[in-house]
Amino acid sequence: MSYQHAVNPAAEWERVQNPAQSGWSEAGLQAVEACAEGQETDALMIVQSGKIIYTYGDITHKYLCHSIRKSILAALMGQDVADGTIDLSLTLEQLGIDDIDGLSEVEKQATIYDLLTARSGIYHAAGYETPWMRMIKEKRHSHAPGTFWCYNNWDFNALGTIFEQLTGKTVHQAFEERIAKPLQFEDFSLTGDKPDGWHDRFTESRHAAYPFRLSTRDLARFSQLYLRHGRWNGEDVLPKGWAQECVMPYSDAGARGAYGYMWWLERDGVFFPGVVTPKGTYAGFGAGGHFCITIPALDMVIVHRVDTDIAGRQLNRHKFGRLLKLIFDAFQG
Repeated sequence: MSYQHAVNPAAEWERVQNPAQSGWSEAGLQAVEACAEGQETDALMIVQSGKIIYTYGDITHKYLCHSIRKSILAALMGQDVADGTIDLSLTLEQLGIDDIDGLSEVEKQATIYDLLTARSGIYHAAGYETPWMRMIKEKRHSHAPGTFWCYNNWDFNALGTIFEQLTGKTVHQAFEERIAKPLQFEDFSLTGDKPDGWHDRFTESRHAAYPFRLSTRDLARFSQLYLRHGRWNGEDVLPKGWAQECVMPYSDAGARGAYGYMWWLERDGVFFPGVVTPKGTYAGFGAGGHFCITIPALDMVIVHRVDTDIAGRQLNRHKFGRLLKLIFDAFQG
């Protein structure tokens, strides 16, 4: 497909009126719906060739994105890397970055690139760590910068600090300007009593998180932007090549595939339990069952949401893998 002329949504999404004519099984989509109804799925959206194939739940509700915020930050950094505002080779020492417990001289040699690829070697306490993240976290000073991959919120939160320090913009201001407006997000706003952008600060670390609340249909636009290699209606929203650079497999992530610039990648079909994922697929993951999946081989985007504002409500990767297999089975194209 030529990404110069590929279809993207206009101000409003267009819905395919007869998915069967586009190669989708009606019975297969009914099976998808039955699965969604029987588990903690609160919203689901399937897009193919820039048009809605199927939705479930309220796709306008703004759910917390959890760690998909990291893939968003990776997208935002592209413009500043391209114009030299952000130099990925800069070290934390050069940037004056430290933390409550103090970083060692070795830790301060970690670069922005090391943080972007989750290879900083800095295992200082961080905010927003899930039980799984705490379980896999390495011991402090156990690896030199750049030598070992570990999914580590210290890296991701410190990147937010660095982005704002070097650009003079908050993550959310940059997102509104560079992505939400060009892509014509329908539900995102930084104004009002409950703005969609804020910071959460912590006692264990100086580095705040930058959570987002986005609707399913707006998050699908973000995934669609990557599907189109950073182009939107003939314009480069991301610098040329940045979308592809973000989803290179810089690290092996075991049963979760591979890892790029704060994006998760399929590796030899390995991505979600119980389903073989098309080669070249990548996604933003968020705790509790938030998945923003880009599938270039099928010209497809899938977004899955769970209302994690309800205490204890979450969907694990195994249940989502079962749902994803049904989606693939429903497509007969």
